[in-house]
Amino acid sequence: MRENQQKTPQRFPAELSDASGDAQRKKRFRLPQLTRRSFLAWVGAGGAATAMSPHEVLAAAPAAEAVEQAPGVAVARLKVNGVMREADVDVRTSLLDYLRETLQLTGTKKGCDHGQCGACTVHVNGRRVNACLSLAAMHDGDEIVTIEGLGTPDNMHAMQAAFVAHDGMQCGYCTAGQIMSAVALLKEPCGGTDADVKEAMSGNICRCGAYSNIVSAIQQVRKA
Repeated sequence: MRENQQKTPQRFPAELSDASGDAQRKKRFRLPQLTRRSFLAWVGAGGAATAMSPHEVLAAAPAAEAVEQAPGVAVARLKVNGVMREADVDVRTSLLDYLRETLQLTGTKKGCDHGQCGACTVHVNGRRVNACLSLAAMHDGDEIVTIEGLGTPDNMHAMQAAFVAHDGMQCGYCTAGQIMSAVALLKEPCGGTDADVKEAMSGNICRCGAYSNIVSAIQQVRKA
Protein backbone atom coordinates (compact mmCIF):
# COMPACT_ATOMS: atom_id res chain seq x y z
CA MET A 1 0.00 0.00 0.00
CA ARG A 2 1.34 3.26 -1.08
CA GLU A 3 1.45 5.94 1.48
CA ASN A 4 1.04 9.36 0.15
CA GLN A 5 3.42 11.23 2.46
CA GLN A 6 4.99 14.57 1.71
CA LYS A 7 8.66 14.77 2.46
CA THR A 8 9.67 17.75 4.50
CA PRO A 9 13.13 19.31 4.06
CA GLN A 10 15.62 18.28 6.73
CA ARG A 11 16.68 21.12 8.99
CA PHE A 12 19.17 21.56 11.79
CA PRO A 13 17.82 22.20 15.25
CA ALA A 14 17.27 25.87 15.96
CA GLU A 15 19.71 25.89 18.86
CA LEU A 16 22.48 24.37 16.75
CA SER A 17 21.88 26.84 13.94
CA ASP A 18 22.02 29.79 16.31
CA ALA A 19 25.19 28.51 17.96
CA SER A 20 26.83 28.07 14.59
CA GLY A 21 25.91 31.60 13.60
CA ASP A 22 27.27 33.00 16.83
CA ALA A 23 30.54 31.19 16.27
CA GLN A 24 30.82 32.60 12.78
CA ARG A 25 30.09 36.10 13.98
CA LYS A 26 32.63 35.83 16.80
CA LYS A 27 35.23 34.53 14.41
CA ARG A 28 34.56 37.37 12.01
CA PHE A 29 34.64 40.17 14.56
CA ARG A 30 37.27 38.77 16.96
CA LEU A 31 39.55 41.46 18.45
CA PRO A 32 43.25 40.91 19.11
CA GLN A 33 44.00 39.48 22.55
CA LEU A 34 44.19 42.22 25.17
CA THR A 35 47.46 42.12 27.10
CA ARG A 36 48.96 44.43 29.70
CA ARG A 37 51.36 45.83 27.13
CA SER A 38 48.73 46.41 24.47
CA PHE A 39 46.44 48.01 27.08
CA LEU A 40 49.20 50.42 28.14
CA ALA A 41 49.86 51.22 24.51
CA TRP A 42 46.17 51.98 24.09
CA VAL A 43 46.01 54.19 27.18
CA GLY A 44 49.35 55.88 26.42
CA ALA A 45 48.15 56.92 23.01
CA GLY A 46 46.27 59.75 24.77
CA GLY A 47 44.47 62.08 22.44
CA ALA A 48 45.36 60.01 19.40
CA ALA A 49 43.46 57.06 20.80
CA THR A 50 40.20 59.01 20.75
CA ALA A 51 40.38 59.09 16.97
CA MET A 52 40.98 55.33 16.73
CA SER A 53 38.82 52.37 17.53
CA PRO A 54 40.00 49.78 20.06
CA HIS A 55 40.43 47.35 17.19
CA GLU A 56 42.79 49.75 15.37
CA VAL A 57 44.81 50.53 18.49
CA LEU A 58 45.23 46.87 19.42
CA ALA A 59 46.12 45.97 15.85
CA ALA A 60 48.89 48.58 15.95
CA ALA A 61 50.28 47.24 19.25
CA PRO A 62 52.51 44.55 17.69
CA ALA A 63 54.23 47.20 15.61
CA ALA A 64 55.07 49.13 18.78
CA GLU A 65 56.42 45.98 20.39
CA ALA A 66 58.76 45.42 17.44
CA VAL A 67 60.96 48.34 18.48
CA GLU A 68 61.96 46.60 21.69
CA GLN A 69 65.62 45.68 22.09
CA ALA A 70 66.46 42.15 21.03
CA PRO A 71 67.68 39.81 23.77
CA GLY A 72 71.43 40.02 24.26
CA VAL A 73 71.73 43.40 22.53
CA ALA A 74 72.50 46.73 24.22
CA VAL A 75 72.69 50.31 23.03
CA ALA A 76 76.20 51.71 23.48
CA ARG A 77 76.46 55.50 23.54
CA LEU A 78 80.12 56.41 23.77
CA LYS A 79 81.95 59.66 23.14
CA VAL A 80 84.91 58.46 21.08
CA ASN A 81 87.65 60.96 20.22
CA GLY A 82 85.25 63.83 20.86
CA VAL A 83 82.40 62.43 18.73
CA MET A 84 79.27 60.87 20.25
CA ARG A 85 78.69 57.41 18.81
CA GLU A 86 75.64 55.20 19.24
CA ALA A 87 75.22 51.63 18.07
CA ASP A 88 73.45 48.40 18.97
CA VAL A 89 76.05 45.92 20.17
CA ASP A 90 76.03 42.37 21.43
CA VAL A 91 76.41 42.51 25.21
CA ARG A 92 79.47 40.26 24.84
CA THR A 93 81.28 42.68 22.49
CA SER A 94 84.55 43.92 23.93
CA LEU A 95 85.45 47.58 23.77
CA LEU A 96 88.36 46.60 21.52
CA ASP A 97 86.14 44.84 18.98
CA TYR A 98 83.64 47.71 19.10
CA LEU A 99 86.37 50.23 18.27
CA ARG A 100 87.95 48.11 15.56
CA GLU A 101 84.97 46.39 13.94
CA THR A 102 82.12 48.85 14.44
CA LEU A 103 83.93 52.21 14.34
CA GLN A 104 86.85 51.06 12.14
CA LEU A 105 89.39 52.64 14.50
CA THR A 106 92.08 50.06 13.80
CA GLY A 107 94.97 51.98 15.40
CA THR A 108 94.14 50.17 18.64
CA LYS A 109 95.67 46.73 18.14
CA LYS A 110 94.52 43.27 19.18
CA GLY A 111 97.53 41.45 20.56
CA CYS A 112 96.99 38.73 23.15
CA ASP A 113 93.26 39.43 23.72
CA HIS A 114 93.88 38.48 27.37
CA GLY A 115 95.03 41.82 28.85
CA GLN A 116 98.67 40.76 29.03
CA CYS A 117 100.40 42.74 26.26
CA GLY A 118 98.87 46.24 26.42
CA ALA A 119 98.60 46.65 22.63
CA CYS A 120 94.91 47.54 23.01
CA THR A 121 95.40 50.31 25.60
CA VAL A 122 92.96 53.24 25.31
CA HIS A 123 91.86 56.01 27.65
CA VAL A 124 88.47 55.78 29.36
CA ASN A 125 87.57 59.02 31.14
CA GLY A 126 91.28 59.88 31.25
CA ARG A 127 92.51 56.55 32.62
CA ARG A 128 94.30 53.83 30.65
CA VAL A 129 92.33 50.64 30.13
CA ASN A 130 92.94 47.37 28.32
CA ALA A 131 90.13 47.47 25.77
CA CYS A 132 90.19 43.71 25.25
CA LEU A 133 89.12 43.11 28.86
CA SER A 134 86.32 45.68 28.89
CA LEU A 135 82.83 45.35 27.41
CA ALA A 136 81.51 48.13 25.19
CA ALA A 137 78.11 48.02 26.91
CA MET A 138 79.80 48.82 30.24
CA HIS A 139 80.96 52.21 29.00
CA ASP A 140 77.64 53.77 28.03
CA GLY A 141 78.15 57.54 28.43
CA ASP A 142 81.92 57.31 28.92
CA GLU A 143 84.54 59.27 27.02
CA ILE A 144 87.00 57.14 25.06
CA VAL A 145 90.24 58.32 23.46
CA THR A 146 92.18 56.12 21.04
CA ILE A 147 95.50 56.72 19.29
CA GLU A 148 93.56 58.32 16.41
CA GLY A 149 92.25 60.98 18.79
CA LEU A 150 95.60 61.74 20.40
CA GLY A 151 97.23 63.50 17.46
CA THR A 152 97.69 63.56 13.70
CA PRO A 153 100.80 63.29 11.50
CA ASP A 154 100.62 67.07 11.01
CA ASN A 155 99.87 67.84 14.65
CA MET A 156 101.39 65.10 16.81
CA HIS A 157 101.06 64.82 20.54
CA ALA A 158 104.36 65.49 22.33
CA MET A 159 104.63 61.81 23.23
CA GLN A 160 104.14 60.73 19.63
CA ALA A 161 106.84 63.14 18.50
CA ALA A 162 109.19 61.85 21.22
CA PHE A 163 108.67 58.24 20.13
CA VAL A 164 109.61 59.26 16.58
CA ALA A 165 112.65 61.23 17.76
CA HIS A 166 113.95 58.38 19.96
CA ASP A 167 113.01 55.60 17.54
CA GLY A 168 110.76 54.07 20.18
CA MET A 169 109.33 51.49 17.80
CA GLN A 170 110.44 48.77 15.41
CA CYS A 171 107.59 46.71 13.98
CA GLY A 172 105.15 49.30 15.37
CA TYR A 173 102.46 46.82 16.43
CA CYS A 174 102.68 47.69 20.13
CA THR A 175 103.40 51.38 19.56
CA ALA A 176 99.84 52.69 19.83
CA GLY A 177 99.33 50.96 23.17
CA GLN A 178 102.76 52.08 24.40
CA ILE A 179 102.00 55.71 23.56
CA MET A 180 98.54 55.63 25.14
CA SER A 181 99.99 54.18 28.36
CA ALA A 182 102.84 56.70 28.32
CA VAL A 183 100.44 59.65 27.96
CA ALA A 184 98.32 58.36 30.86
CA LEU A 185 101.51 57.95 32.90
CA LEU A 186 102.10 61.69 32.69
CA LYS A 187 99.11 62.20 35.05
CA GLU A 188 99.86 59.27 37.36
CA PRO A 189 102.08 59.21 40.47
CA CYS A 190 105.41 57.86 39.30
CA GLY A 191 108.99 58.30 40.49
CA GLY A 192 111.53 60.13 38.41
CA THR A 193 113.95 57.31 37.62
CA ASP A 194 114.03 55.07 34.56
CA ALA A 195 113.29 52.10 36.82
CA ASP A 196 110.08 53.82 37.99
CA VAL A 197 109.00 54.36 34.38
CA LYS A 198 109.74 50.74 33.48
CA GLU A 199 107.64 49.55 36.40
CA ALA A 200 104.74 51.82 35.44
CA MET A 201 104.95 50.64 31.81
CA SER A 202 105.32 46.94 32.67
CA GLY A 203 101.85 46.17 31.35
CA ASN A 204 102.95 47.04 27.80
CA ILE A 205 105.11 44.47 26.05
CA CYS A 206 107.41 45.24 23.12
CA ARG A 207 108.34 41.98 21.42
CA CYS A 208 111.02 43.80 19.41
CA GLY A 209 112.77 44.92 22.62
CA ALA A 210 112.78 48.69 22.06
CA TYR A 211 112.36 49.33 25.79
CA SER A 212 115.35 51.64 26.30
CA ASN A 213 114.20 53.94 23.49
CA ILE A 214 110.64 53.93 24.80
CA VAL A 215 111.83 54.95 28.28
CA SER A 216 113.98 57.72 26.79
CA ALA A 217 110.99 59.09 24.88
CA ILE A 218 108.80 59.08 27.98
CA GLN A 219 111.44 60.74 30.13
CA GLN A 220 111.94 63.49 27.55
CA VAL A 221 108.25 64.43 27.71
CA ARG A 222 108.14 64.17 31.51
CA LYS A 223 111.10 66.53 31.91
CA ALA A 224 109.97 69.00 29.26
